[in-house]
Amino acid sequence: MTYTEKDHKFKRYTVTSALPYANGPVHIGHLAGVYVPADIYVRYLRAQGEEVMFIGGSDEHGVPITIKARKEGCTPQDIVDRYHKIIKDSFAEFGISFDIYSRTSSKEHHETAAAYFEKLYKEGKFVEKTSMQYYDEEAHQFLADRYITGTCPHCGNEHAYGDQCEACGTSLNATDLINPKSALSGAKPVLKETKHWFLPLDQDETWLRQWILESHKDDWKTNVYGQCKSWIDAGLQPRAVTRDLDWGVKVPIEGADGKVLYVWFDAPIGYISFTKQLKGNDWEKWWKSLDTKLVHFIGKDNIVFHCIIFPSMLHADGSYILPDNVPANEFLNLEGDKISTSRNWAVWLHEYLKDFPGKQDVLRYTLCSNAPETKDNDFTWKDFQLKNNSELVAILGNFVNRTIVLTHKFFDGRVPKRTENGELKTENDVIRELATFPERIGRSIETYRFREALAEMMNLARLGNKYLTETEPWKLFKTDPERTATVLNLALQICANLAVLCAPFLPFTADKMHRMLNLQALGWRDAGRADILSEGTQLEKPELLFEKIEDAEIEAQVNKLLETKRQNELNAWQPATVKSTVAFDDFGKVDIRVGTVLECSKVPKADKLLQFKIDDGMGGRTIVSGIAKFYPEPEKLVGMQVCFIANFAPRKLKGVESQGMILSAEDKDGRLVLITPSQLVTAGVNVG
Repeated sequence: MTYTEKDHKFKRYTVTSALPYANGPVHIGHLAGVYVPADIYVRYLRAQGEEVMFIGGSDEHGVPITIKARKEGCTPQDIVDRYHKIIKDSFAEFGISFDIYSRTSSKEHHETAAAYFEKLYKEGKFVEKTSMQYYDEEAHQFLADRYITGTCPHCGNEHAYGDQCEACGTSLNATDLINPKSALSGAKPVLKETKHWFLPLDQDETWLRQWILESHKDDWKTNVYGQCKSWIDAGLQPRAVTRDLDWGVKVPIEGADGKVLYVWFDAPIGYISFTKQLKGNDWEKWWKSLDTKLVHFIGKDNIVFHCIIFPSMLHADGSYILPDNVPANEFLNLEGDKISTSRNWAVWLHEYLKDFPGKQDVLRYTLCSNAPETKDNDFTWKDFQLKNNSELVAILGNFVNRTIVLTHKFFDGRVPKRTENGELKTENDVIRELATFPERIGRSIETYRFREALAEMMNLARLGNKYLTETEPWKLFKTDPERTATVLNLALQICANLAVLCAPFLPFTADKMHRMLNLQALGWRDAGRADILSEGTQLEKPELLFEKIEDAEIEAQVNKLLETKRQNELNAWQPATVKSTVAFDDFGKVDIRVGTVLECSKVPKADKLLQFKIDDGMGGRTIVSGIAKFYPEPEKLVGMQVCFIANFAPRKLKGVESQGMILSAEDKDGRLVLITPSQLVTAGVNVG
């Protein structure tokens, strides 16, 4: 039994994972930060025989959804219907084992969230305040936080939102922004009076300080504790729980026309409403019983909402349990750059599943082994390939495959008999160490150190490889078949233990191992023994657990990202700043003419230069231009008319005298394009 003492009082576990916005698919940052660790934790608890409820769903009321709908010229419902299906289906294919995955646009959720607000309102738990809020006079509507952008007062990011700066992670109020502008029209918003209802967090400061800063100082992660402490020490302020919008849960009281619940009030109630949707389920035991442990898996940008605002909502009701832990991860970057949905700089889960069919566990392994548990980490495709080829294939897959292949070769695929009396010190040492792994792995999972837990699981595979290497059963069989039987029996016991202990991390691999070993369903408490695979069990034919990933597959993914980066640079292109004003008479001194190309060739020993022979209507001239990179077949330019400056002083370039400058335009992708007249004109005519 591997529970911490604190967990002995709990009979069941309610585990939630942050609700992804249904305005786009899920990417690897979401997976590494929230869903992979949550799924590992839940699968482990189930293997322990615990009663667990794993809750997920799509957040469909965020302002980003309405912004997306406006851009695409459709309704918010169209957007959430599309992305909810993509997200839900990709989670299922990836093996995230939710008990329910629902959505906040459902009728059940609207009713639950509205009733929650109404109860607190009737009990006087809100403060009604009239305040000044940003209003877009061109769009004729109040602006929710995400409809306002500006410069972050903390880090200087010019694209911060009215509720949060995604560059530094700081939570903001819209009025904190420097140079705010409307995301609807681009206009500068004005402040206008409006009425809203506020959760009085300032009145909760005393109990929050005791609950978080005293009770959870030692068991919450330092990043979670530190961010909460910073907020509380700075003094909590009332937080508005309603917004002037037409998309969301309608505020269910008189005098609230045109108002909906703030998404960060409505969304976490989704955890409760989704639980209620499971038919035949006593939902209250998951949310109101003191013997239930509530755990929220989130990213660091959601810490304040899950540790201060949602607990204050639960506390205000008075009948709900509070979260026991909120294990938030830091951010995952991609190839050295911050993941960004707006820039399409991401590895999208649904695309990965198409590009790497059957390799869910490779991504799960990579994201867990490199999880941003204590600091931001980086995902690279080369590391992904290395993790697969050098660890999954070479260590885990190699050990299991060697063991089963040798068993088929020497013992017709049946688990051979282990001679207990003949066991040497090697076997006894292996058996003793094998017994320690369930505890070692379990302890790390229970304390939310998933990277450490995964490393311990792989250490068991390393133990198996070391044992085979030391005993060399492929040689031993010729001289000592009985001892070989003992070696392969114990190696198979390690394989069976791996099938059980790798299941929280690599569920698809665990299923494959169970089939090959013909292993009955076992729980975590069965692991650690050297007799869980019965003597005489007929094994299935061996199949590779993992296959090498070739360089070409990785190169294709890298090239996809490089193309994304190129497109981002093109999209971000802005015309160069206009140079300082010049007098018309000064411009008149430049003599621009049209000439016809008679000859064109590369300048020897000069990769960038082309040599033009130009018919300028005045006897001809030679001009050298640095555009060879963009015109690799210069002979095709013969006969083209070009514009050139005729009165520049001659200069020598690589030994060739250039008598002017041919005009070209630099496009936003850096490509130089020759300036040509739209129709043929007489060589030598002036331009201007």
